[in-house]
Amino acid sequence: MDVIDAHFLSLSGLFLSLAIFFVRFYQLTEELQGRSANNEMRELVKLLSKPHIKSLLSVHDTVARKSYDPELPPLPDDIDDDEDSVKIIRLVKNKEPLGATIKKDEHTGAIIVARIMRGGAADRSGLIHVGDELKEVNGIPVDDKKPEEIICILSQSQGAITFKVVPGIKEDAQSKEPKMFVKALFDYSPAEDKAIPCKEAGLAFRKGDILQVMSQDDATWWQAKLEGDGNPRAGLIPSKHFQERRFAVWRPMTITTLQRTPSKRFYSFINCLEDIEEDTEFASYLSGLHIAGLRRSFRLSRRDKKTNKSMYECKRSEQYDTADVPTYEEVMAYRRKHGDRHRLVLLVGPSGVGLNELKRKLLISDPQHFSITIPHTSRSKRHQESDGVEYHFISKHLFEADIQNCKFIEHGEYKGNYYGTSFDSVHSVLSKNKVCLLDVQPHTLKHLRTAEFKPYVVFVKPPSIERLSETRKNAKVISGKDDKNSSKPFSEEDFQEMISAAQMMENQYGHLFEKVIVNDDLTIAFNELKQTLRKVETDTQWVPVSWTHS
Repeated sequence: MDVIDAHFLSLSGLFLSLAIFFVRFYQLTEELQGRSANNEMRELVKLLSKPHIKSLLSVHDTVARKSYDPELPPLPDDIDDDEDSVKIIRLVKNKEPLGATIKKDEHTGAIIVARIMRGGAADRSGLIHVGDELKEVNGIPVDDKKPEEIICILSQSQGAITFKVVPGIKEDAQSKEPKMFVKALFDYSPAEDKAIPCKEAGLAFRKGDILQVMSQDDATWWQAKLEGDGNPRAGLIPSKHFQERRFAVWRPMTITTLQRTPSKRFYSFINCLEDIEEDTEFASYLSGLHIAGLRRSFRLSRRDKKTNKSMYECKRSEQYDTADVPTYEEVMAYRRKHGDRHRLVLLVGPSGVGLNELKRKLLISDPQHFSITIPHTSRSKRHQESDGVEYHFISKHLFEADIQNCKFIEHGEYKGNYYGTSFDSVHSVLSKNKVCLLDVQPHTLKHLRTAEFKPYVVFVKPPSIERLSETRKNAKVISGKDDKNSSKPFSEEDFQEMISAAQMMENQYGHLFEKVIVNDDLTIAFNELKQTLRKVETDTQWVPVSWTHS
């Protein structure tokens, strides 16, 4: 600022010196013309009388008077004394829209300014207000015109546009609304919305976009802009309440359609009647790291579903799921501070998509940084097993007591024995300053989305069925029977069910996913996942407001 001020003072001094010079210049010219002229005087008078010198003096006079304001057109001579007070407003039009909408009053037929978009040209001018009655545009009366005809006049106008308006009743000054940011949980296109009052004023956005809400004055249509967008003008978006009402009308139809799917697994998924399975229990030593039971999601294999009747149990609420209509979630910027616990990393995806392989590669890549939970079971410990390594072995009575006390994130029963993942096992990993990797059923996500865990949810989805057939042709699907495990190649039906399950998960829980990775190539998917988790630890993230206010 010191340098700028110095330059400003220098320029001010220069203009002052020029002003003094020009005053003396005029005086000198008059004196010279009043004296008997010799050759030198005549030559000086001739120079001072040249047009460019006179032009320079004229410019100086104009600048000195500071007459920069445009001249407004004169008021019409035929104004009735009884006519309401009017304002004559002139705005210079560029490529930017005016940033205001108009409507026709149903009772009086008057053309009224319906809305001023925050940050737009009209808003920045401070001259046009909601409720003003528009009388003329560029001298053309608009009393008998439709709003679309007036918009056409404005679109065809170039340069300065003159409005004649009758000021509306001035409301109290708008209160300063605090900045509010929301994460969009659905896609929106104003061009496809028949309810929006002005499609041109709408703001399109995608699921996951961060929106800054500029105004909630209208209970139906908020004004917002995309965070990080350089355009200062806000656009219209449906309000949370309005969109929830619309989704409530659409949702029964959507659920009915989904339940008509021929896949029995789909129908079970909708009703949260998942069967349970225990994938192959294994313990292998990789790079000196003991990995036990990487995935225990407690779903029965297809073969066992025919002979075992089991019910998957988890902390859940039918009413909670029904009431959760994804529209907007209020968020704020969050960045993990040094010394804070890591965010819980939740991996979600259909069976067979490769969650195990991705977890295993993460653990091998940095065993000091990534870790997994140790599950609980009520079955007896086998000879080669150690308590707290493969499992935490507890009695059936204690397991049932822990179920009643809601100590498990997920739990299930298999062949008379309980298996489950406890909250304490997650706490144990996080307390060691490690990133806890946990794959869960999607309906448990809502119960883990707390300020304590601040989970980052990654959805791993399969590629096309053609790519699955190509890349998984040598892969095996595990089927447990009795205490033995067998495997068989993936079938076309396996691939189709994997894709169908992924679509269902994304349709029903996609608004909770923060990252979607397509596992087309395991190495590429792993590198993408690892890079994403690195950014979670270093970059600023948008998280629910409740996580930072707790």
